[in-house]
Amino acid sequence: MIARTVLAALLMLQAVAFGGAKVLRLQPMQQRAAHVGMTVEDYSRIGVLEILAAVGLAIGAVVPAIGVLAACGLLVLLGGALVTHLRAGDRPADLAPALTVAVLATAYIVVSVTAH
Repeated sequence: MIARTVLAALLMLQAVAFGGAKVLRLQPMQQRAAHVGMTVEDYSRIGVLEILAAVGLAIGAVVPAIGVLAACGLLVLLGGALVTHLRAGDRPADLAPALTVAVLATAYIVVSVTAH
């Protein structure tokens, strides 16, 4: 229970921070969007999905299945992010944030599914 709560908190913090920056169209996110060949509008839509995942993770404290689904959604987004960054020619170090969050999301799913 504690591990799931800590993982959920970390994932929510990340999703709100980066999703919010995308939704607010902060300059660094506009530059990232251009770097990977996306429009700022599309990047902003991804931010909305990240924020919705954070909401799903919060609901997961009461309805664990919703949290698991939200974490799965984050994994899908992260998979897309990895492919997009690889296509843009980013270095392995540039992939570290997405990979780290993917590991956290996977750990959250495993802990949630195996908790009884």
